[in-house]
Amino acid sequence: MNLRTALRPLAPLALLLLAACAPAPLYKAAPGAISAPPIQVAHAPEQYGNGSVIWGGSVVAVRNFPDHTEMEVLGYPLDSSQRPQPNAQGVGRFIAVFPGYLESFNYPNGRLVTLTGQLNGTRAGSVDQAPYTYPLVTVAQSHLWTSDELRQGHPNISFGVGVGVGIH
Repeated sequence: MNLRTALRPLAPLALLLLAACAPAPLYKAAPGAISAPPIQVAHAPEQYGNGSVIWGGSVVAVRNFPDHTEMEVLGYPLDSSQRPQPNAQGVGRFIAVFPGYLESFNYPNGRLVTLTGQLNGTRAGSVDQAPYTYPLVTVAQSHLWTSDELRQGHPNISFGVGVGVGIH
């Protein structure tokens, strides 16, 4: 019997233990919530109307206006706990519209955020010199991820079999 065959019965237990470590999702998806990424919504906004979304990504910029704040976000896929996955391919940019004032110092560029809200049309803009269409999301709830939260469910444990060679 080789090692792989011997360890095979332990695989379901290992998966169960890893799943138990993953935090629960932050937000419950509304019935009929849109699962399309921002780039897809930007290309065909009429197909999505004012649907509900749960999106997340990396803060690009925060702009305050007299009665609201707009946060430009580079979207990333979310994991099962709704944490943005910045090592994945970006899924498009969007503008999150918050009522009132947000202190931009608390939302620095590069911080990861997850939010839920309603689509509210699109806006033409640009990324550098390239024209870009941003979906607009009126935010109902948002969460700014801490580094500790991003590590939750990712134990610093590794398993392996190998041979080491040392020089004395």
